Amino acid sequence: MRLNLNVNGRAMTADDVWEGESLLYVLRERLGLPGSKNACEQGECGSCTVYLDRVPVCACLVAAGQAQDREVGTVEGLADEEELAPVQRAFIDEGAVQCGFCTPGLLVAADDLINRVPDPSDAEIREALAGNLCRCTGYEKIMAAVRTAAERNAGTGISESSGGDRE
Repeated sequence: MRLNLNVNGRAMTADDVWEGESLLYVLRERLGLPGSKNACEQGECGSCTVYLDRVPVCACLVAAGQAQDREVGTVEGLADEEELAPVQRAFIDEGAVQCGFCTPGLLVAADDLINRVPDPSDAEIREALAGNLCRCTGYEKIMAAVRTAAERNAGTGISESSGGDRE
């Protein structure tokens, strides 16, 4: 099948797609967007989290055919041409990135949380990130990064919109 979708605000097409292959495979191998990571392939680790119509999903569990004519936002779409998104900058500044395998999924999950809850509590942060596993950081630096990103968003008045389009 020919798969037509909008990825990070751009119309994209992939040809010869088997409708049952994963959206993750299409993004990484057919569209050249390797940011979302392929780890468990069972929706357990969150490394492949992307936005599908502005809702975070595990791309490994979404069949490519389900993404036809839909909007997909990847970790690559969080930043604009000029600078990193506040959540990306905060992860770097707080040292929340170690091996980096879980980072793309955590960034999308954190971005979604901050868009929904501009000043999240620690409990809300933990709940929002519960589907994302990290084996390196111990989560404290990740928590600090989400807090920092939320504070920076509040301080600048920047409102990120899910899926790569900025308001």
